[in-house]
Amino acid sequence: MKIAILGFGTVGKGVYKIIKRANVQTQDLAVSHILIRKNKVCSLPEMTDDINEILNDEQTDIVVEAIGGIEPAHEYILEALKHGKHVITANKAVIARYLKEFTEAAEQNDVKFYFEASVGGGIPWIQGLEKALRIDNVNAISGIFNGTSNFILDQMSRNGESFVEVLKKAQALGYAEADPSADIDGIDVANKLCISADIAYDIDIHNHQNLPIFGIRNITCADVKYFQDKGLAVKLIGRTHQKGNKFDYVVEPALFLDRTLEANTPDNYNLISLNGDTIGKLDFFGQGAGMFPTANAVVQDVLDIKEQKSHLRRDFNKKMEYCPELTKGDYLVRSKVDISDIFVDYQPTNDGAYLAVHQIPVGEMHRLMRKVLQMDAAAFMVSLPSQGVA
Repeated sequence: MKIAILGFGTVGKGVYKIIKRANVQTQDLAVSHILIRKNKVCSLPEMTDDINEILNDEQTDIVVEAIGGIEPAHEYILEALKHGKHVITANKAVIARYLKEFTEAAEQNDVKFYFEASVGGGIPWIQGLEKALRIDNVNAISGIFNGTSNFILDQMSRNGESFVEVLKKAQALGYAEADPSADIDGIDVANKLCISADIAYDIDIHNHQNLPIFGIRNITCADVKYFQDKGLAVKLIGRTHQKGNKFDYVVEPALFLDRTLEANTPDNYNLISLNGDTIGKLDFFGQGAGMFPTANAVVQDVLDIKEQKSHLRRDFNKKMEYCPELTKGDYLVRSKVDISDIFVDYQPTNDGAYLAVHQIPVGEMHRLMRKVLQMDAAAFMVSLPSQGVA
């Protein structure tokens, strides 16, 4: 089975190296092409800068998209599917926006579109979720979806370093990009949560920008220390619930009691959970990013295609209503300006340097927090343990 790799960054190199290993070569896998940018030096014989050379090669069975971003990844994936090639990708941004379109194109051309590595890196999260869905309705998903943000928060907690100091360390280690916005502002988590919710609820969330997202850019050492003194750890969390034909969705910093699994998830690890009708709560833990964990998941998809193992089929046509009032919670808000009037309907009380807001719908909390940020761009919010479904 011959494989073309589009892009030769972290994931592309990882896939190439794994396929070259002896124990994988026995699976009769080979890299036929590696797509590189125009005018880049071809350092390997498989390299080409012509996408059409790959699309028109009848000997190439699978295309692994490892370019990242939206375009040209979206275009290349569709063209590969239309040319009768199976496609595998770890690109959560493009999947979150076009999962339904890719799924339909794959079915129309009698090929597979697999994306295990897009959520949780090396964790078999997608297949675990699909397996649960064979029997259960999955009514809740939550967890630590982003290794970079978890590394930052973990290091701040362990070493008392500032956000800026730890971010530089994360960039030096290759955990964070030069522009870390997607990780620290919650966009990466939002993409992964969209993909998970699409699969769990069989819906099509294609515009998560309109949903509540708050990142960790504004967190300080003082915040972390205050939470620690209360026996709490802060994590950047993605959550979604469904109830009847309604669902909610949120990305935000959240506090956990220091004895919980979430509080004790270290470094760049992920911890993602689902709750099913009969299986109850299942936790998936492992490295959520990095060259080899992510590439491992890609090659697992390659082997599934080779062995003709079908994944769960979803059409993403179910109609559900996004309900920002579905879940309520308690929050702490830090701001240098008096914001008590903004939250007056939710029994605000003082908690040290923070305003505690009680039993507020999650969507309303994020709406009001946008007002706070207009007055104080450095303000920070975090949810307290034990949110409840209304």
